[in-house]
Amino acid sequence: MRKPNIVILFADDLGYGDVSCLNPEGKIPTPHIDGLARDGMTFTDAHSSSAVCSPSRYSLLTGRYNWRSPLQKGIVNPYGDPLISPDRSTIGSVLQNAGYYTACIGKWHLGMGWEFDANEDFLPPGPPKQTRTATASQRVLWSKAFSRPTTGGPTTRGFDYYFGVDVPNWPPYCYIENDRTIGTPSEFLPARLFEENLASLPGPAMPYWHFEQLLPTWAEKADTVIKRCQDEEQPFFLYVPFTSPHTPLSVNKPWIGKSGLDNLYADLVMETDHTVGCILESLEVHGAAENTMVIFASDNGCAPYIGKADLEAQGHYPSAQYRGCKSDIWDGGHRIPCVVRWPRAITPGQTCDTLVCLSDIFATCAALVEQPLVNDAGEDSFNLLPAMQGGTKPVREYVVHHSMTGKFAIRDAVWKLVLCPGSGGWAKSDAEAAAEGLPLVQLYNMEIDPGEKKNLEAQHPEKVRDMLQVLRTIVSEGRSTPGPSLANDVPVDIWKLDTMPGVSPDALSDY
Repeated sequence: MRKPNIVILFADDLGYGDVSCLNPEGKIPTPHIDGLARDGMTFTDAHSSSAVCSPSRYSLLTGRYNWRSPLQKGIVNPYGDPLISPDRSTIGSVLQNAGYYTACIGKWHLGMGWEFDANEDFLPPGPPKQTRTATASQRVLWSKAFSRPTTGGPTTRGFDYYFGVDVPNWPPYCYIENDRTIGTPSEFLPARLFEENLASLPGPAMPYWHFEQLLPTWAEKADTVIKRCQDEEQPFFLYVPFTSPHTPLSVNKPWIGKSGLDNLYADLVMETDHTVGCILESLEVHGAAENTMVIFASDNGCAPYIGKADLEAQGHYPSAQYRGCKSDIWDGGHRIPCVVRWPRAITPGQTCDTLVCLSDIFATCAALVEQPLVNDAGEDSFNLLPAMQGGTKPVREYVVHHSMTGKFAIRDAVWKLVLCPGSGGWAKSDAEAAAEGLPLVQLYNMEIDPGEKKNLEAQHPEKVRDMLQVLRTIVSEGRSTPGPSLANDVPVDIWKLDTMPGVSPDALSDY
């Protein structure tokens, strides 16, 4: 029997409450994701390792906590350096070694390795909506710059084929195939494409570039990969990191207003779900569905700036019952939809409430193809196959969470310890929380208080100390899986006091 194919469908900024099988009271239908859940297993306590994009993608692909890398907060900057080091194993490289054809279709945002300096010719200053006209000298410069291959993109990190964009709302506004742009960006993106919740940064673009083309293109390219590999009888790994429902909120005409909510994000969630359905249909049409493990997940929670408050006023809660949103250390920032279908092993309609992390997909894929891992690969990745096959033993004892500003939390099956007084993100700044005199740490019983409403740190100081010691060990050992100690790439500061003006190190003496 042929080795099982693996498909990862990875949504961008899709909240836990945006998937109707997880949030039946939600107002956005997601029939294709729901169908995956009916045919497979839904993980209800799944988390991204970070509450923002690049670091969460790093952990998914490497099986390693993002804060062990040089990126201690935030995301990879425009035209930024590759975050995954050349010698690090990824899901792609592990499956390549097992004889798989590996393809990435969609958004990368882990650094491409552009061979130029991103000066004002590439990232012009001033308001994004300002009308700009490319000069002759800029076109010459861009022609030279974009004629060079990238040096750190997907095809250097375990993928045989890549087709996508670096970041959809950032330049360059063009497709990239393997290590080259398709055509040369020669114009500035038009000012009209910087309306609310469209593009974010001005820069070079292909003529007539438009965002509505992205989702249909990902479905078309995925279909091509599936058909080719089935025709050639080669097992494949297809990683589809969608550009949606993250901004730009550009919705194709059939989906505008489809949700019945006065919100383009809601419509884009439905179009994203439709694209999931297109790829699932390709697996069926080409005879690959029965022998393919399909994993659907999101990189973090829903972003507040897409009209989250307006959605909530209409009765739809993107974070469901959980507190916070994208960027936050609270669960709304990183508790994600996670559904797995594998007809050969998973009994349909199963729900699993064990604690899991996106990093666990790395070890799961390796175990699925019986590919051994070297000592310094997947340091924070635990195999989910036993849980998928009905096992009741916890997969992992702890998960470490990380916010946009680099704040830490640690979770076990019951308790969650947060090492900051606020959200660690946009919802409530830690400086504001500290100024209000809130405690420097938060402790929640997630069994009885999943909405993180009652801070119990004063009532359970021993639990605070115990969990803090576990976190310190996980950090210092360089891994959370069994094995010899390893080194983090940089020193790791679990407190990040620099984000809380007025709070001195003396305030940590009790911890």
